Amino acid sequence: MEIVEFTPEREQYAWTFGGVAPIRTVQPGTVLKLWTEDAFSGRLQSASDKPSEKLDMREVNPQTGPFFVDGAEPGDTLALHFVDLEPARDWAASATIPFFGGLTATDRTAMLHEPLPELTWIYQLDREKQVVVFEALRGDFRVDLPVEPMLGTVGVAPAGREVRTSLVPDMFGGNMDTPEMKAGATCYLGVNVPGALFSVGDGHYRQGEGEACGTAVEGAMNVTLIVELIKGGAPVWPRIEQDENYVVVASSRPLEDAWRSSQHGMIGWLGELYGLDPLDAYQLLTQISQAPLANVVDANYSAVTKIAKRLLPTGEAYGGMHRYLREQAAKL
Repeated sequence: MEIVEFTPEREQYAWTFGGVAPIRTVQPGTVLKLWTEDAFSGRLQSASDKPSEKLDMREVNPQTGPFFVDGAEPGDTLALHFVDLEPARDWAASATIPFFGGLTATDRTAMLHEPLPELTWIYQLDREKQVVVFEALRGDFRVDLPVEPMLGTVGVAPAGREVRTSLVPDMFGGNMDTPEMKAGATCYLGVNVPGALFSVGDGHYRQGEGEACGTAVEGAMNVTLIVELIKGGAPVWPRIEQDENYVVVASSRPLEDAWRSSQHGMIGWLGELYGLDPLDAYQLLTQISQAPLANVVDANYSAVTKIAKRLLPTGEAYGGMHRYLREQAAKL
């Protein structure tokens, strides 16, 4: 396996999916060891930092990439296996941002009340205990929370020459913000343009389902992943395969349409895996699926449909690609 290490300079960040020239070309089977900046571009560093004073909203969710995958053509499936996600700093940040979040007025849910106060929380990382420390800003409460690294943003260039901000999730992936995008997972994305042009970023040291206030424990991340290419078979919505689960993520507004699309996507996947008629798959899914929310704060909401493999006969998604990539990861 070829191993490529890449740490972007600040001027090399991508801020969109689509519309950006590739940073480099990689071959299928390549191991990438990458560094990603946090969603705030490293600008929130203390509890006294106010987002309105420190953040440039044109420069949030910086992406490492895009990478041109040799041989990838529209209709193919890109497989990204996350071998390891390791916090790259000993601190991370979260914040309430004016008119952003699930429990405040926004530019799309216009209300007359004032925005929530701007507050910034800094989480210290204890590497020995593998926890981040939550400290209340308005009281003495303090608690250790287990580190559960994930990537908020994984995606390819959209179809139709579209250029989409790195804040928006859609069929191409993007800012899905699901805790399922963790080490040991394989993400399958439909290729829309030659080379796929994938990027990753928005590392979270941990995040609850839904990302209620709009920001997780945002931190820079060291990312090790393996790139593979499957000819044909492009899924409509991003799929994630883990040792224990099949997962489909869909993004839309209103939230019920995101849920519907993720359910519909899983029905299609069950059909591919087991040859099930859509209505049989619909009935089966109804009895065994889970539906955690990924985010209810981005420009599109993201919903997850998740099925435990232990409830099903052994399947061979994409010819056993996930198992193969786990074997390759074990050799690193």
